[in-house]
Amino acid sequence: MRDLSAATQFGRLDTARLPSPCHVLDLARLERNLKLLKRVGDESGVEILLALKAFSCFAVADLVSRYLSGTAASGLYEARLGKTRFGGQMHAYAPGLKAADIGEMLGYADHLILNSLGQWRRFRSRLEDTADVRFGLRVNPGHNEVENPLYDPCAPWSRLGVPVGDLTAADLDGLSGIHIHALCDHPYGAFDRMLAAVEDNCGHLFGAIDWINLGGGLLITEDGFPVDELIRRLRDFRERTGLTVYLEPGTAVGLHAGALVSEVLDRSSNVGELAIMDASATCHMPDVIEAPFTPDVLGAQTLSRNAKATPDEPNIVRLGGPTCLAGDIIGTYRFDKPPRVGDRLVFLDLGYYTMVKATTFNGTPLPALALWDSRTDALEVVREFSYADFEGRLS
Repeated sequence: MRDLSAATQFGRLDTARLPSPCHVLDLARLERNLKLLKRVGDESGVEILLALKAFSCFAVADLVSRYLSGTAASGLYEARLGKTRFGGQMHAYAPGLKAADIGEMLGYADHLILNSLGQWRRFRSRLEDTADVRFGLRVNPGHNEVENPLYDPCAPWSRLGVPVGDLTAADLDGLSGIHIHALCDHPYGAFDRMLAAVEDNCGHLFGAIDWINLGGGLLITEDGFPVDELIRRLRDFRERTGLTVYLEPGTAVGLHAGALVSEVLDRSSNVGELAIMDASATCHMPDVIEAPFTPDVLGAQTLSRNAKATPDEPNIVRLGGPTCLAGDIIGTYRFDKPPRVGDRLVFLDLGYYTMVKATTFNGTPLPALALWDSRTDALEVVREFSYADFEGRLS
């Protein structure tokens, strides 16, 4: 069994106080993460932004803005959310930028990052007329750390950014910075290698720019992460290059701060034991299928996704969602006591890349959202969704 110490605070949560399914954010752990990120920013001299693509729960915007410098958006609506709900700096980027959206985007963004030189040249005359907005270019640094091609922004034929080998300093005329993103939930070693590659491969551009955004994908708030080493590395890079440096973590903001509470709707067997939950992998946690990975369940042992059915071991149960998709499988687990219909289960560490990706496929209701403080046990259900939310997305 994996070490679940980082999320065992949820063992103190009385799930009977919640609707089901329900996302629960622990304000104590969230604030702990934010304080640590602020420390990294303060001691290294870099600016820390929240990547809204991973975590955009504006119910905690006041808490986030207390510690971080602003937000980073990957599209027009995220930019609007960041500007209107979170405040602070707003750094916006979109692989595809519509001409019709430029005016509105410029109303939200402090920094606008273009995806290609063609995009920059096509819109330059419109953009440069805008005061107080700084423009940058996304650059592919030619360095791979991500094993899964689905998440690798530096893979061959990547549409994200300009290959650094195609760029000269003269190409950055009119631009003040570059944006790099090459990680996906990585430890410090991967960041250290990436930054070394950025210096080697992109150093010829540094004289033409004032700032660099090193992206996110770094698990800064994981227990045991070498924070002091990261601070030293960032401070050294910033002081040697003279650049203003930005980081935009997403996962690290919500890491170990979220859980998904779900109720057992039905029990059955087909070679092995099965349970149907009111939470769905495909609707509520699609990375379980796309990555894939198996979320931990409080009080259960997580087994391999390829675990074989064992009819003679009833404590092993495969959990699945309520949709018609045959592959709507959350995972297979060993329980001390098999769950019964009506029991509540807590899926751990689902605070990021869940709410932002949720769908209503099959008319499956979206999970409610609750804020819980593990220090005081204060609990508030801040949002519940209804048929109107489902119908409102259709026509």
